[in-house]
Amino acid sequence: MERTIIDLERMSQLFKLLGDKTRLTMVGILTQRECCVCEFVEVFEMSQPSISQHLRKLKDAGLVKETRRGQWIYYSLNKQNDLYGLLNDILRHFPAQDEKINKIIQCNPTEKCGC
Repeated sequence: MERTIIDLERMSQLFKLLGDKTRLTMVGILTQRECCVCEFVEVFEMSQPSISQHLRKLKDAGLVKETRRGQWIYYSLNKQNDLYGLLNDILRHFPAQDEKINKIIQCNPTEKCGC
């Protein structure tokens, strides 16, 4: 496997972003599936603006990308980002987010909001 040398500043930015439990958990969920904002709102029981702020930070760092489907935006990990390899290595030690994903599936918030 080829190693990628990452700039210290970029690596520091990654660790700072993942230092927040909510963002770390979001990234953990996104390793297993893409999500829309309403699904994260349901899982974290936070307001939509708060969830959007976390996603914006992840997107600004290039860790997360968005895909528009009609009027809805879905978020997924950006596998093209130079930090993805390091992020993937870190997430191998992160517990699976099955409980949160099951909550998304059971509550089906996308049906409520229409996305």
